[in-house]
Amino acid sequence: MAEDKNSGVIQNQDRINKLIDGLTLFDDDLMSRVFDKNIEATELLLRIILERKIKVISVNGQEEMKNAAVGGRNITLDVHALDENGEKMDIEVQGNSEGAHIRRARYHSSVLDSRMLKEGQEFKEIKDSYVIFIYKHDKFQEGLPLYHIDRYVRETGKLFEDGSHIIYVNGNYKGDDEIGHLMQDFHQTDPDNMHYKELSQGVRHFKEVEEGRDTMCEAVQEYAKEYALKKRTEDVKSLMESTGFSLEQSLNALKIQGEERERVIEQLQQ
Repeated sequence: MAEDKNSGVIQNQDRINKLIDGLTLFDDDLMSRVFDKNIEATELLLRIILERKIKVISVNGQEEMKNAAVGGRNITLDVHALDENGEKMDIEVQGNSEGAHIRRARYHSSVLDSRMLKEGQEFKEIKDSYVIFIYKHDKFQEGLPLYHIDRYVRETGKLFEDGSHIIYVNGNYKGDDEIGHLMQDFHQTDPDNMHYKELSQGVRHFKEVEEGRDTMCEAVQEYAKEYALKKRTEDVKSLMESTGFSLEQSLNALKIQGEERERVIEQLQQ
């Protein structure tokens, strides 16, 4: 019995190791850790995307921003950077079209802006904000490396320079230039094959250095738990809809007990 249990643990660890080996910077768990507190890598990324030199003074991965409204939706930024001029940057990686929805970009932009001014400050004091979606595919199917979303005055065609910037990066772009090399690095699983050392060093730490890899193991295990909880919650909801069972009847029918039962109920009430 003990041997079977140990075998299961080893097999599970093997699966986790394979998952970690296959991670790229398009996986937000890895990406947010590589860039967290990593000013050098963040400056490289922003310099290439914004096409100008930039001095970053702080950067945090997986930073939650709470909505001031009671019951309002909070957001978690993959990477939140601040430059020396007080301009805020939200950098998101996304592998599916729904996650990179244009209205999500609008919402992220509004949450960033809402936290910029203190009571008594004038509106003209608000700094520029940047929401950057590094999308794994070509969001607008035009073959361009970057898509800048700006406001214009419809009648004149002139730019409405309110300081709000939304940029989509084409993760499918393969040009032989800086942005093309950057996107190749985002698709790369092996740090030895990356163009930019600022990125390869970070990826290597979380894939090959014991301390960093242990962190990724914990992240993968936590993701597996969250995925399992989501699946169980969907099973309960489906059973309730198909049979007319109450929540309690559905939980009993699926033999969901203890802490798992409490967490499923919590998920259904959100």
